Amino acid sequence: MARNIQSLERAAAMLRLLAGGERRLGLSDIASSLGLAKGTAHGILRTLQQEGFVEQDDTSGRYQLGAELLRLGTTYLDVHELRARALVWTDDLARSSGESVYLGVLHQQGVLIVHHVFRPDDSRQVLEIGAMQPLHSTALGKVLSAYDPVAHSEALETERKAFTDRTVSDWDDFEHLLDLTRARGYAADVEETWEGVASIAAPIHDRRRMPVGAVGITGAVERLRPDGELRPELIAAVRDCARAVSRDLGAGRF
Repeated sequence: MARNIQSLERAAAMLRLLAGGERRLGLSDIASSLGLAKGTAHGILRTLQQEGFVEQDDTSGRYQLGAELLRLGTTYLDVHELRARALVWTDDLARSSGESVYLGVLHQQGVLIVHHVFRPDDSRQVLEIGAMQPLHSTALGKVLSAYDPVAHSEALETERKAFTDRTVSDWDDFEHLLDLTRARGYAADVEETWEGVASIAAPIHDRRRMPVGAVGITGAVERLRPDGELRPELIAAVRDCARAVSRDLGAGRF
């Protein structure tokens, strides 16, 4: 019978320890809890930190779980399952809003469109499943950046290109928009990515209340914001759709 690799067992035990009880633990607490020498514990923590599985607070020096675990943890939710759960609700949203509906997930420093419902009219439209959208300027991207720490880090590290004169590229201004998104429960893009186009999006969570995607509508500015303000009934419809998909994924009420 093959022997287990001791260093991996210790690293797994460390992650389990950090996942339960206090949010942050010091080196001495971790070493004593696991019966390890401080030097051994520190070496494992340093490796986990380099891989993004553990983070160290600059002020206290204590350790906590890192954002990379969120990326790995949410892979259990297959994109096809997310899309399947959203099918009925996104169709309903397209009918009620009269606009195109997009379902997006974080992928390679951007938003990957995994489902697209056409605007319910006779106009010519192009299916955009598989297309990528930027994190910093789109409503879907802002939602992911606001609720998903991995997406937030990606938005920080990626060049925030100015697509129009309305695009928010400054980091402090962008952070303010993310705070506003979390406070409102939705994000908007009014001609920040494409001239004449506006979008509204809201977050989707799974049964662990983890952000796993975003859903939104996109249409002409004059339809989504006819009087200089986004139509409140459209905001409500997008948020209701996101909540419905989240409930179907086991998230409960938000």
